[in-house]
Amino acid sequence: MTDAPARSDGLMAYGVVTAAYWAFMLSDGALRMLVLLHFHILGFSPVQLAYLFVLYEIAGMITNLCAGWIAARFGLTSTLYAGLALQVLALLALSRLDPAWATGVSVAFVMLVQGASGVAKDLAKMSSKSAVKLLAPSEGGGLFRWVALLTGSKNAVKGLGFLLGSALLATLGFAGAVLGMALILFVILLAVVLTMPAGLPRGSKGAKFSEVFSKSANVNWLSAARVFLFGARDVWFVVGIPIYFYAVLSDGSEAGNRAAFFSIGGFMALWIILYGAVQASAPAILRAASRSETDLVHAARRWAWALAAIPALLTIAALGSAGPDPWLTVSLVIGLLAFGAVFAVNSALHSYLILAFTKAERVTMDVGFYYMANAGGRLLGTVLSGATYQSGGLSLMLATATVMVGASALLTGRLTPPDTA
Repeated sequence: MTDAPARSDGLMAYGVVTAAYWAFMLSDGALRMLVLLHFHILGFSPVQLAYLFVLYEIAGMITNLCAGWIAARFGLTSTLYAGLALQVLALLALSRLDPAWATGVSVAFVMLVQGASGVAKDLAKMSSKSAVKLLAPSEGGGLFRWVALLTGSKNAVKGLGFLLGSALLATLGFAGAVLGMALILFVILLAVVLTMPAGLPRGSKGAKFSEVFSKSANVNWLSAARVFLFGARDVWFVVGIPIYFYAVLSDGSEAGNRAAFFSIGGFMALWIILYGAVQASAPAILRAASRSETDLVHAARRWAWALAAIPALLTIAALGSAGPDPWLTVSLVIGLLAFGAVFAVNSALHSYLILAFTKAERVTMDVGFYYMANAGGRLLGTVLSGATYQSGGLSLMLATATVMVGASALLTGRLTPPDTA
């Protein structure tokens, strides 16, 4: 791989990469909410809804495993452009969905298109996160600030995407919404191609696929912790909580459905926006500029155990309730917002540490491997979200999240501070 761009061009490149990532994640958040709510209204069960996202996550795992090598071989801009272009094609394909199709055909079609969207998302994510390692200033905690800003702002934008998807479904319908998003994202892709400055690594013909697998113990332990961290989020986030809120908020009428769409989309948007804002502020919350990498490794352990307490308390609340009621709903809203804030600090620490643990010459390889683990966690959480909610309701779903956060905390405890490695 070639050298990073000159510092004068680095800020512009960071801005263009961030803008491209924002555009992608806005469409990704909107598409997730569109698919979830549209097929719930068509009568799909929680398990069937989870199936719609399974190939998305499987594709993400495979993509991240390969994308690090692809970027090392062909360059970061190539994988970023490919991710945006593939998302445009996925949106166009979804516009061809026919409500008259049999359930099995609809599920298979949406799974395939969601799989393509999963490939697109992780091409864009790996490219953006790897670029930060190469562009960020090394002094004054610059790497943590830049990665936290990119990731935090991305999540805030994705939160707006949840709200956008709900609003588009209520106003334009499913086909109109995905066509509109495809057009806008295509225009943004053209703008990114035209404004991207030269200088990001163009790739190396000598990059070998076998180098994807890291030999660093810290990278491997952190990747394993990431599986359970994001599994703990998605076990309630993907299917269970949106369907629970729909049951509480909708009276079954068309007007009731619209109101429920906006309320669910609004909560999911608020959660992601709060998550993104806290994530972007994580360097200040942790006083990272004045702390060593060793201190931040220890902080990751403490914050992981603090996170585990929140779903544990929510599980107790769900077990003490006979069913959906106002007290339980308010407890869930407050508890899940608290979970989002603490989760954001955990996620920001992970995102920083993976870049701190890797070396510039293999950054795309390690980041790709790490986000393969991230996608594996989302896949695990997605499957368990539908299965636990359908078989055991809120209490089983939240208890599962508690166990998964605990596993993430134990694995984070295996990280070795650099001065003792």
